Amino acid sequence: GFATAAYMNILTSATRFIKADGLFFRAHCLSRKMSTIHNVVVIGSGPAGYTAAIYAARANLNPLVFEGNMAGGIVAGGQLTTTSEVENFPGFPQGINGLELTDRFREQALHCGATIETKTVSKVDLATRPFKLWTEGEEEAEPVLTNSVIIATGATARKLNVPGVTEYWNKGISACAVCDGPLPLFRKQPLAVIGGGDTACEEALFLSRFASKVYLIHRRDTLRASKIMAQRATTHEKIEVLWNSQLVSAQGDEKSCLGSITIETKGKTGIDGEASSLHTIPAKGLFFAIGHEPNSSVFKPLVSVDADSYIITTPGTTCTSVEGVFAAGDVQDKKYRQAITAAGSGCMAALECERWLQEHLHQ
Repeated sequence: GFATAAYMNILTSATRFIKADGLFFRAHCLSRKMSTIHNVVVIGSGPAGYTAAIYAARANLNPLVFEGNMAGGIVAGGQLTTTSEVENFPGFPQGINGLELTDRFREQALHCGATIETKTVSKVDLATRPFKLWTEGEEEAEPVLTNSVIIATGATARKLNVPGVTEYWNKGISACAVCDGPLPLFRKQPLAVIGGGDTACEEALFLSRFASKVYLIHRRDTLRASKIMAQRATTHEKIEVLWNSQLVSAQGDEKSCLGSITIETKGKTGIDGEASSLHTIPAKGLFFAIGHEPNSSVFKPLVSVDADSYIITTPGTTCTSVEGVFAAGDVQDKKYRQAITAAGSGCMAALECERWLQEHLHQ
């Protein structure tokens, strides 16, 4: 059976050892009462974290979820909470507000039996077992003990800190063309994409299906994208590339949504061979395609990450480099970054975690 809270909360002055596949988990006494050792703690929220919690709760693992408190600068629920309308999540033919959708995820996790605390995990010890976790502001307190961990801390989209971006974020400005591009707000309207890599080209091409025109804004005079993607973007009749250009500001329209953007373009004349000019172009939508920052800093170097700090998982699984630690959602997915794929990987993590606990913690 599992080392559940009920089992471990026995009044005793002894120290108990639980053998797990050659590893010994040690529960230290605290005031004659053993510390609770959780079966699994989910760190994070959003589609991945809440789905993991739902599946773990239904498996009677009594998961504890630290959903975060403005972790990564975003409220609990993750990036999806900043999306006004979600049209591509199954089950909502009329679409649903992103915040409402995450609220439903959370409510379902609670209904299934998960315990949720609105705290951010700021420190972890994955080198000893049981694993130890501390939350923000409580780093000197006794740690939370757990036999397994599911990391679902997501990623934060990079954006430019220029006037108007914060004001019109989610009112025409987005970091996901695939998520938001097909919305009625953007159809048959001039749109802009900022970036120069494959993602920027892919998003510009995707938006060209709906937009009247797409501006691809890049700060250099050549794209970083692969040759085939660059060729497709630069030769598309609806896409205009604005070379050597940077976003200066974003302006609203009469409906208090994005209406235009101001661009600074550098030329090859003038003092020091550089001249710049400002010009404003109409844009009902502005999409940042300059990458994401996975929220993985607290776990480095405890688990393996790639060059971009995404947590590395064994292909086809959510297993990390540390046994008993699993990663789901955007913190380990740099390719798809969709709510539905995050939810799917949260399900995978919970199922794999359940099996791992069965195999390693049997008496």
